[in-house]
Amino acid sequence: MKAQLARMTFNIELQSGEKLTLPAEMIASVGEGRWTITVQPADDSDQSIRNHNSFLGSYSPDDEGLYDDCHPR
Repeated sequence: MKAQLARMTFNIELQSGEKLTLPAEMIASVGEGRWTITVQPADDSDQSIRNHNSFLGSYSPDDEGLYDDCHPR
């Protein structure tokens, strides 16, 4: 079985006067085959470092009351 990278994302910020250069890691991982490279502006509306959505969505109804015997801090 041949392993293949499906998607790679890099966030790059350019200052005034800087030219785009691709990260060496990206260049090294692109090999033979067909590739689609897309460059688009970053969505700055979601700059949150921590996103707790998956944590809050991970509880099931069976977890209800799981921590009832813990003392409040």
